[in-house]
Amino acid sequence: MCDSDRTDERPSRQIRHVIWDWNGTLLDDTQAGVNAVNGMLRTRGLPLLDVARYRDIFGFPVRHFYEAVGFQLEREDWDAMAREFHDLFLAEPDLRLHREATNALQHFSAAGVGQSILSASEQTILERMLATFGIQHHFTHICGVDNLYGQSKLDLGRALLARIEVPCPQILLIGDSLHDHEVAEALSVRCLLISQGHQSHARLAQCGAPVLHCLSDLHDWLTQ
Repeated sequence: MCDSDRTDERPSRQIRHVIWDWNGTLLDDTQAGVNAVNGMLRTRGLPLLDVARYRDIFGFPVRHFYEAVGFQLEREDWDAMAREFHDLFLAEPDLRLHREATNALQHFSAAGVGQSILSASEQTILERMLATFGIQHHFTHICGVDNLYGQSKLDLGRALLARIEVPCPQILLIGDSLHDHEVAEALSVRCLLISQGHQSHARLAQCGAPVLHCLSDLHDWLTQ
C-alpha cells in the first residue's frame, strides 16, 4: 500500500461524477514522454532529461516546458515539432495503464458514479487509445482537444461541466498535474492529485489539494 498526503477535508461519500485526466493519471506514460522528448533533444544536440528532472519541470502549456529544457522555439516550426513529439511518443512500445487504473474505473462504474475523460490529448488519438485498452465504455463523455499542442484544458472543462449536469460539490477531478488543480479550482469542483504521473509529489503537494502517491490508495481515501 502506498503512503499518501491528505491535506484536504474528509472526502465526500456523495461523489456522483468523476472527471479523469488521461496522460499520467490513468495512462502510465511518463517514461514514454521522457523518451520522446529525449529523442527530440538528441537530434538537436541538447542535454537529455532523466525522469526526476522531467517531473520537476514539466507543465502546461507544453510550449513553456519545451523552452525550459532548452529548445529554441524561435528556430522551430511549432506544428512540425508537435507532430515530431507525438510520432515518437506513439511509437513507444511500453504504453500501458497504471496498475489499479482498471480497478478504479470499475469501482466507480459499479457504484453508479458517472465518469468522463478531460484530456489535453488530441481527440482521435485519445479515443483510439481508450479503445485499445478496452475501457471506453466506462466514460459518459470523452473530451480531448483538436490539436497536438498540449495547451490548457480549461475551456474544454467548462464545456464538459455544462454537459455533466451534476452539482459541482459532487464532482471529483482526478489528475496528475498542477494544471488539473487549476482547472478544478476554476470549475469549482473537487480535486484529487496522483503523483505517479508527470509531476513530482513535492510540486503537487504545494497546491493544497490532497495528493496520493498512487491509484492503489484511492479506495482508502474515498472511504476514510
